[in-house]
Amino acid sequence: MDVRFLRIDSRLLHGQVTTNWAKVIKVNRILIVSDRVAGDRTRKTLIIQAAPPGIKTNVVTVEKMIRMYHDPRFDILKPMILVEDAVDARRIVEGGITIDSVNIGAISFDATRVMVTDAIAVNAADVAAFKWLHDQGIKLDVRKVSNDSSKNLWKSLSEKGLV
Repeated sequence: MDVRFLRIDSRLLHGQVTTNWAKVIKVNRILIVSDRVAGDRTRKTLIIQAAPPGIKTNVVTVEKMIRMYHDPRFDILKPMILVEDAVDARRIVEGGITIDSVNIGAISFDATRVMVTDAIAVNAADVAAFKWLHDQGIKLDVRKVSNDSSKNLWKSLSEKGLV
């Protein structure tokens, strides 16, 4: 399996992903990797309906994603993987999925999170996962769409005193 793109975005599949990233990186599959969404029939259905025409979209658990990656039957896939948070991105990489960078689109704010950029809020678990990813040499690339200038999330976390 040739993973073309790993994106963290709490919105998962939405217009920016379908109209920009999927075309630019030339994927043949979109994999939504989330234990929460995989267990929620309504949410799963809505996300699959948002998929761009011509690109098959599946919702799978983190464990199933790891099994698929290591199964030669899926070697023809050139997927974009979308996860909701940094913890799931870390779990994927710990499971042996090889990537050079993680794109961070947006992580929603809630009472447990602090804003790091205008669209990214993190909690302690996110920071720990981002630190782990950074320590593996994985670039933390903040861009909403492909033609945005790349920003380094590690730098933003450092400037906020979070790492």
